[in-house]
Amino acid sequence: MAKFLNTSATNYFLEELIKEARDRLILISPFLKLNDRMKELLADKNRLKIDVRIVYGKSELQPEEINWLKELTYVRTSFCKNLHAKCYMNEELCIVTSLNLYEFSQINNNEMGVLIRRADDTELYKDAYEEAQRIIRISDEVRISLERVANEPESKPETEETSDKVTSSKLAQKLGLKTNELLEKLAATGHLEVRDGKNYLTSRGKEAGGEFRMSPKFGPYFLWPENFKL
Repeated sequence: MAKFLNTSATNYFLEELIKEARDRLILISPFLKLNDRMKELLADKNRLKIDVRIVYGKSELQPEEINWLKELTYVRTSFCKNLHAKCYMNEELCIVTSLNLYEFSQINNNEMGVLIRRADDTELYKDAYEEAQRIIRISDEVRISLERVANEPESKPETEETSDKVTSSKLAQKLGLKTNELLEKLAATGHLEVRDGKNYLTSRGKEAGGEFRMSPKFGPYFLWPENFKL
């Protein structure tokens, strides 16, 4: 039988659900801003090579969330348009709740939820799991998108003074490529070097006019001459 959860109980069982995950973990929350405790728990799941799927949909990820998530090989993040559901589940437990996976909500809001145990409510758990899988299927995985946000802002920061250079995303559009395809080609031609999954500008890239920049809003990115040719 499903168990009613108040705010404190929701937070408690959410933490237990994450800790007890042995095979899979699904976290569906429109708003996503993880507190230090959640990051610690998810990092531990990553070390144990547990398959973790996070689906969000209401707010753009902040640079600190992006940089942290990029380090976790077994945590896949997806964006789902018009997402309003909040559901958290492992292979045995499921929480359907009003609580977002958001630091402010966990501390300040009054929330409600229900805890479903697979052993006690097999059909109810199955229905929730199938709906969670449907949401995952219709969502867009954002591993590449995270790289784009971290490396190429949609527009130049206000402090950018270089008028004859463009971001990697703009250069990719001009060359008829996707941003990740351009980055791969730049790595193949020696203009960029990939270390630990991150792109670094090489001497050849600098000689070709490439520049590394850091934006407080978008994080690190690259600029290239507008007439750059591979």
